[in-house]
Amino acid sequence: MKVYNNINKKEWSKYTERPQFENKQLTKIVRNILAEVKKDQDAALKKFSLQFDKVEVDSFEVSKKEIDIACNTISQELKNAIINAKNNIEKFHASQEQKQQIVETTKGVKCWRKSIGIEKVGLYIPGGTAPLFSTILMLGIPAQLANCKEIILCTPCNSEGIINPAILFTAQLVGISKIYKIGGAQAIAAMAYGTESIPSVYKIFGPGNQYVTKAKELVQQEGIAIDMPAGPSEVLVIADDSSDPEFIASDLLSQAEHGVDSQVVLLSNSKNIIDNTLIAINQQLEVLPRKEIAKIALQNSTCIYFEDIENCYEFSNYYAPEHLIIASQKPHQYIHKITNAGSVFLGNYTCESAGDYASGTNHTLPTNGFAKNYSGVSLDSFVKKITFQEISKEGIQNLGNTIEIMAEAEQLIAHKNAVSIRLKSIKNV
Repeated sequence: MKVYNNINKKEWSKYTERPQFENKQLTKIVRNILAEVKKDQDAALKKFSLQFDKVEVDSFEVSKKEIDIACNTISQELKNAIINAKNNIEKFHASQEQKQQIVETTKGVKCWRKSIGIEKVGLYIPGGTAPLFSTILMLGIPAQLANCKEIILCTPCNSEGIINPAILFTAQLVGISKIYKIGGAQAIAAMAYGTESIPSVYKIFGPGNQYVTKAKELVQQEGIAIDMPAGPSEVLVIADDSSDPEFIASDLLSQAEHGVDSQVVLLSNSKNIIDNTLIAINQQLEVLPRKEIAKIALQNSTCIYFEDIENCYEFSNYYAPEHLIIASQKPHQYIHKITNAGSVFLGNYTCESAGDYASGTNHTLPTNGFAKNYSGVSLDSFVKKITFQEISKEGIQNLGNTIEIMAEAEQLIAHKNAVSIRLKSIKNV
């Protein structure tokens, strides 16, 4: 990790840059995949499965038999862990449901808003070197709570046509039965446009590599909703003298092992904490199975010393991290300083891994600075909200003149007449 001291505020933008891909070439490749799937449907999916995943797929939909085999394959210990996580995530997301409130804005004028589940949603679940079955909990549970009528799931299989059994167990646990063996940008295309085997959806959720992310970005331009703009995973830790360097190192490495394009940042007003954290990183790194991935990610990562802790929080808000850890014995004294973050972890014992798996909050979060204007996935992500209003005779009499005056001022006389005719009708009764 690169180490900097008291960087000038005018240069902060340089230190908040994320790792970048060659965008023009990436866009061209993904556009071609999308166009081919739109045109040739299943034939294109089979071609790309063979080309990218080295697998010949006869049937994309996962059978009940395959799900049953998977459920019998994984250990009871893992099943119990997934069930425990499910219960916590379900409890937290169920609490987000809002009761319908009818508001009388003027005597005789009632307005309210109703949440209705998006009818058709698609969930993308990465299944390569890190099969993210936990993401099924994060997306499938709020989708079910929102009463989405159709939930489909796309995830890549291995070269033998087998999906990671933990993915299939978790999917059936949350009530998802339409599961398809397809990954990458081609899976996003299938859910966006529909094929002979895979139905199209109205909104697509889920993380993925640069190709998946670019595909979501491009289909959004065609009117298919997505959960949020996304990029590689990231964490920012703010540490003071009460932090534990070994804890900090473990949190930084937990994000660095996601991928070579991940980024981790440490801010502190203690040089001693930074020095000891770097020592701990080198020690912990050597025993990680994914240490080569983490090493590359650390090359794109930074430690920054600020004399004043206030600058740490100001820089963090400028960076707008996906995950923000306040590594301190007294984290609550800093909460009011946080304005931009996807999800915040308070205190030395609140590791970011808890949010990734089982504490209850959602781990599908805005990255790449989008925490400045986006929230993470929640129950609201799976519903659309429709407003209703009802106006009685008394209501139109009370509000009518206001509408007439405003409509006439905008020179929209038909708007005015829609009120005037009703008022005249009431007067003539």
